[in-house]
Amino acid sequence: MKVLKFGGTSVGSATSLINVKNIVESEQQPVIVVVSALGGVTNQLIEMTQLAMRHDSAYEAILAQVRQRHLDIIAQVVPHDRQHQARQVVEQFIDGNLTSHYSILCLNNGLNHTEQRHLADTIVCHGEILSSAIVASMIDDAAPYYSPSFIKTTPDAEGKPILDEALTEQLIRQVLAHCGHRRIVLQGFIAQDAHTGQATTLGRGGSDFTAALVAAALNAEALEIWTDVDGFYDSDPRHNPQARLLQHMTYAEAQRLCDAGAKVIYPPTIAPVAARGIPVWVKNTFNPTAPGTLIKG
Repeated sequence: MKVLKFGGTSVGSATSLINVKNIVESEQQPVIVVVSALGGVTNQLIEMTQLAMRHDSAYEAILAQVRQRHLDIIAQVVPHDRQHQARQVVEQFIDGNLTSHYSILCLNNGLNHTEQRHLADTIVCHGEILSSAIVASMIDDAAPYYSPSFIKTTPDAEGKPILDEALTEQLIRQVLAHCGHRRIVLQGFIAQDAHTGQATTLGRGGSDFTAALVAAALNAEALEIWTDVDGFYDSDPRHNPQARLLQHMTYAEAQRLCDAGAKVIYPPTIAPVAARGIPVWVKNTFNPTAPGTLIKG
């Protein structure tokens, strides 16, 4: 079994989503697919939250754009016989949940800081919920699962959510190890407070971390991070035309680059898979035949 994670750019357009479908359906073994929100949607959700908190109804026009974007993508990538169900999910979560949440923020002056933060966390989780609904509908024989049912956090002394490692590992195994589905689609990034059930997140970039936690708990054959670059380079290829692709790296080398600011992988991702000796591939959704970077040892 492999875990494949696709970031926002990988699920950001109809063209890239067709690449995702082809990559997943070409796998002969069971796969767990972890997806981010469509590229740019998380930023839009945050922007709309800020507008609503300022009682600025300009968020409504942005929300309409987000809604139409998801519906347009469904029309382009989801098989016709599954489109109705996918549209229903999008309409439920946007016309129902998000519209209601933003209205509460915009019209209610009585929310305290904690209530506003909790509502903001609930809102931002919708990006992954929407994208996973599209991906699960698009891929043949795929079953969607809700990540917060097993990705659990607990608040630190300042109230910031941190991963409850032991509980999360236990629940991943309990829910996914013998579920019987050959292709599973999960949301990255989003989580749930282990005690209150409140929506929380693993932080920006946390979809990589979700995928690593699942791979480690299930002792996957490999974790594949599919993104918009061919892998790790010895320098920034955007600024150095002579940058060289690193086809092999150790966990320690990858961790050092991540900690130094390399944007290829979210830094907490390496530790769970390194502890189990699970190889990590960094691959390009837009250039899937490229060798990529293999991280192990």
